[in-house]
Amino acid sequence: MADPSSYRPKPGQIPDSPGVYKFRDEHRRVIYVGKAKNLRQRLANYFQDLAGLHPRTRTMVTTAASVEWTVVSTEVEALQLEYSWIKEFDPRFNVKYRDDKSYPYLAVTLNEEFPRVQVMRGAKKKGVRYFGPYGHAWAIRETVDLMLRVFPVRTCSAGVFKNAERTGRPCLLGYIGKCSAPCVGRVTPEEHRDLAGDFCDFMAGRTGTYIRRLEKDMTQAAEDMEYERAARLRDDAEALRRAMEKSAVVLADATDADLIAVAEDELEAAVQIFHVRGGRVRGQRGWVTDKVEAVDTAGLVEHALQQLYGEESGDSVPKEVLVPALPEDPEAVSQWLADRRGSQVSLRIPQRGDKKDLMVTVQRNAQQALGLHKTKRASDLTTRSRALEEIAEALGLGSAPLRVECFDISHLQGDDVVASMVVFEDGLARKSEYRRFQIKGFEGQDDVRSMHEVIGRRFRRYLQEKERTGEWEDSPAPTGPVSASAPSVPGTAEPGSAREEARDEPREDDGRPKRFAYPPQLVVVDGGQPQVAAAKRALDELGIDDIAVCGLAKRLEEVWLPDDDDPVVLPRSSEGLYLLQRIRDEAHRFAITYQRAKRAKRIRSSPLDDVPGLGDTRKQALIKHFGSVKKLRQATIDEICEVPGIGRRTAESVAVAFAAAAPAAPAVNTATGEIIEEDDGGSRT
Repeated sequence: MADPSSYRPKPGQIPDSPGVYKFRDEHRRVIYVGKAKNLRQRLANYFQDLAGLHPRTRTMVTTAASVEWTVVSTEVEALQLEYSWIKEFDPRFNVKYRDDKSYPYLAVTLNEEFPRVQVMRGAKKKGVRYFGPYGHAWAIRETVDLMLRVFPVRTCSAGVFKNAERTGRPCLLGYIGKCSAPCVGRVTPEEHRDLAGDFCDFMAGRTGTYIRRLEKDMTQAAEDMEYERAARLRDDAEALRRAMEKSAVVLADATDADLIAVAEDELEAAVQIFHVRGGRVRGQRGWVTDKVEAVDTAGLVEHALQQLYGEESGDSVPKEVLVPALPEDPEAVSQWLADRRGSQVSLRIPQRGDKKDLMVTVQRNAQQALGLHKTKRASDLTTRSRALEEIAEALGLGSAPLRVECFDISHLQGDDVVASMVVFEDGLARKSEYRRFQIKGFEGQDDVRSMHEVIGRRFRRYLQEKERTGEWEDSPAPTGPVSASAPSVPGTAEPGSAREEARDEPREDDGRPKRFAYPPQLVVVDGGQPQVAAAKRALDELGIDDIAVCGLAKRLEEVWLPDDDDPVVLPRSSEGLYLLQRIRDEAHRFAITYQRAKRAKRIRSSPLDDVPGLGDTRKQALIKHFGSVKKLRQATIDEICEVPGIGRRTAESVAVAFAAAAPAAPAVNTATGEIIEEDDGGSRT
């Protein structure tokens, strides 16, 4: 535990200007980000007597090892910089809301030539108009089905659309009048875009105009004795009314507003948001968070506003935001919201009338969400705690292993040998910490040797980072080859991607999470005694003796420890065994996914891949020009030079690559004995 006085800035060193400050731990990780109107006054609060600090603040300042700050011009700039840093550094002591589900939106892809109406989840895309979020996807589909009578906008996928263009026949919706069938030219792109615009206007709350227009056209058709058309218009108006009824009127003055309510206790908080557009509830969402910092309701509201509108702009930020408590600096927050919207935004607490009554409903939803979350989490925490305690007891550990790393080897008959590392913290998967390795130290199939290489590479990086941060200065260095200047073994992994491992050096002191900086309390390997012995030998060679190692063998689900001739057998009903199985299975899934991707990439490879400086665009140009890899292989250097963008040196490299490539054995039809020739792109037919 650090003493805050050891890194307290000198008197007068801190400016009295507005700004944003960061606390870092001994590993230079950013653990807390805050903002202040007056940095000197705010930071002084952290360096008072520890007994007078809130317990969470006391934990933060004793975990930190340094503090730094950035001066800004205004409180609005401080608010924006604080949001950006929290998003970038993910500090452990800042409140971070997490969605309790992935909410579906009704989206209109205005960035396409023929806009499409569909259900979308996940991150918002540029050029797409969103409505919602909705509680259930089926609610979106019911609404869209009713509205397609009046606004027959395209809803089909790109594949269905292209197939209809090719065949000249629309899909079923085109035949029954629920799609204007732009795929076969029934409407022009401009007419279809106008339909999509009308659809968006109706969803945005401008409903009365369309219903009145339909009723007027219906009356005129009846007077003209066009009774079939009048009946169709009547049904269209009724469909729009039913679509409107699915979101009841809650504010009579057709207000556009977001209502935010907070329910909290000493440990956690839940936030509920109702999105009201045109006086109707158009969407609802909720978040929960652990109160890892000393924060009141006003602070929770400010964090919620940052997360809710930090990536939004334009009409996505409503004219009015109703909250249960105003942030510490409401003027700055209002100005920040106005900058994102492009016009004035009202931030206030509802005092009376319909808005106050609706806020009570939102508050009730927040209370129910917090109660439901605590019920689920109580059972989850109990089960995970029991599992970790059972593992610690079975393996003879001094305490529960809060961070567990599991390694697995995957290959196909000795080819494309890869390894995976998955991380579980507090019994939960931490996917951002997953890593993947290519085995490059040797050729062929040897799981034991592969495991030794991977464990050595992973913990060599850890020791290099530990040495770089100066944690060994007062203690003898390990006996293993851990010098940061020593040659590194290629092959460190990338999180969730297939980028090559040559980029595995620890990142600079920027406060972001380092790749291999944090040691686990337990290493699990997929395998039995040989794999466990290899992992332990790799750790011993690096001088690491404070990390436990075990293996989980698939055949009988036995747990093996180093230097033990007999396995540890956990009961089949053991929560500890179940957690180890989940970790092992996740490592296996992650490894085999990577191995299959590498194999598929290798199968799709061609001699052109070995030509230096030849990218995908020029490869495609070569294949398109000659029609197939076979014809390209037979071409002369002068003929290759005729392809736009291909110079003589590149043409010579292409010719050399094909000459060096061993010709593949011809494929033979076993039924007829016929040799199957190559087709376009090098495939065989």
